[in-house]
Amino acid sequence: MAVRPIAFLSDFGNADEFVGVVHGVIRRISPGVEVIDVTHGIGRGNVRSGALALTRAIQYMPNGVVLAVVDPGVGSTRRAIAAETGWGHFVGPDNGLLAPAVAIVGGATRIVSLEAEEYRLPCAGATFDGRDVFAPAAAVLASGEARLDDLGPDASPDSLMPLLLPLVEHTDNAVSGEVWWVDRFGNAQTNVSPQDLELIGLRPGGIVVLQVGAIEHELEWRGGYGAGGDPIVHVDSSGMIAVAVPSGRADEELRLGEGMGVVFKSPARGG
Repeated sequence: MAVRPIAFLSDFGNADEFVGVVHGVIRRISPGVEVIDVTHGIGRGNVRSGALALTRAIQYMPNGVVLAVVDPGVGSTRRAIAAETGWGHFVGPDNGLLAPAVAIVGGATRIVSLEAEEYRLPCAGATFDGRDVFAPAAAVLASGEARLDDLGPDASPDSLMPLLLPLVEHTDNAVSGEVWWVDRFGNAQTNVSPQDLELIGLRPGGIVVLQVGAIEHELEWRGGYGAGGDPIVHVDSSGMIAVAVPSGRADEELRLGEGMGVVFKSPARGG
């Protein structure tokens, strides 16, 4: 079986040795496996943020193994799993982190609980499953040294813990959504699609009214950042509606934060 790469995402950050240790475990077990660091900047324990980042990234990853660790329930009764899909394998905690990306690639055909002791590192504690449980499983799956059968008992493919995400709400003249993500540049991605805005008569090149709390802002819907420092609405690299300030930060200028409700309105149809 050909060696496949591991796409590694976590909330470990880079101030401590955690990311390097996981790399080291993978290299010691399966020296030929390449590790792609998707990000380790997910907010501490922020499962939803990690799940959304993985969903944005998965379509650009080569087929292989995902190792995702955002695990505020480490040491609890939450399951440690490996899921098989048409894309490859997903390894991580069963807390909603994996579910959206697994769905994007067509769903799980098989899930096992990672219980086989021979594919775990011995450790007196139970607070670093990224090192002791998930990294060994990802390494042997990526190298072909083990199959799902070897890693633990089967669970129902439908038993993957879902991630509950808020739905967009429509009225005749408004679309209500939520800020899903603020990137390091201060751009605010929402869960609103371009099609949602078009349903209320908004079009690229026109004006969009953005309501944040009780304050309304008139923004141009642009195709890209362009020149000028006024806030804009645009379709971001993931195909969702985002708010940006080309020469500044939308999160600071418009007081936007992750999880905040936003309303998009058409000025021509009131609001």
